[in-house]
Amino acid sequence: MIAGLSVPELIELAVLLVATGALAGFLSGLFGIGGGAVLVPVLYECFRIAGVPLDVRMPLCIGTSLAIIIPTSIRSWRGHARRGSVDMTVLKRWALPVLVGVILGSVIARYAPERLFKYVFVVVAWSAAVRMLFGKDSWRLGDDLPKGPLMQAYGVGIGLLSTLMGIGGGLFSNLLMTFYSRPIHQAIGTSAGLAVLISIPGALGYVYAGWPAAARFPEVAALQLPFALGYISIIGALLVMPTSLLVAPLGVRVAHLLPKRKLEIAFGIYLLIVSSRFAVSVATGH
Repeated sequence: MIAGLSVPELIELAVLLVATGALAGFLSGLFGIGGGAVLVPVLYECFRIAGVPLDVRMPLCIGTSLAIIIPTSIRSWRGHARRGSVDMTVLKRWALPVLVGVILGSVIARYAPERLFKYVFVVVAWSAAVRMLFGKDSWRLGDDLPKGPLMQAYGVGIGLLSTLMGIGGGLFSNLLMTFYSRPIHQAIGTSAGLAVLISIPGALGYVYAGWPAAARFPEVAALQLPFALGYISIIGALLVMPTSLLVAPLGVRVAHLLPKRKLEIAFGIYLLIVSSRFAVSVATGH
């Protein structure tokens, strides 16, 4: 048993993780976000039920989310690429700056207090939701994405914040690309590719970041949720990945059927819902 859970409770926890994988895969394809924005809140509740200490619960959720995003984002990106909605030029220009941001985020994750991750998640998700729900087409930063240092700075910021939130970067690249007059469907497809660039080094970074926690909280390393590797729960990732991979193509198909405004409203409402859990946690300390 894990943290005193009975066999029926363990089965319920496993079913919840499998269902979470299906939802994350669908949202990965639908919004190009890698699924992390739904994975992190649900994993947080699963790890709470399993008795994972509060001090490491949030980074464990984020590291596990990044690991799960790897195969899901690859499949989502390939689906969007087949439909011609991925701007490979943007991905190439962001590749190195994003990697720098991911490395910086991993170092911060090694030393940051647990509440920092929640603050970042809530502030960014709510800001993005406001843009999606109330933004107008007249809200523009330019007619096209910039070149040079500003574009590189955007890449570093995307990599850093995505690593601290456990998401694939789509939340930020979606916003940036639409602010610079790119179509929402192209923004989503390109964001799916960006999730591939972020999730792989990000997951490795959380293995590195979690080693000190393993020494301080041996119950996490010693199978509190079985087979934790740094800040990644291997068993959690293995339960979520299969259904996530299966359902991702469905999300891609739905994304290309929905009109722009409906897609933005759905994305905004979704962000408000998933970030509310951490707003409550910050306020109550639980």
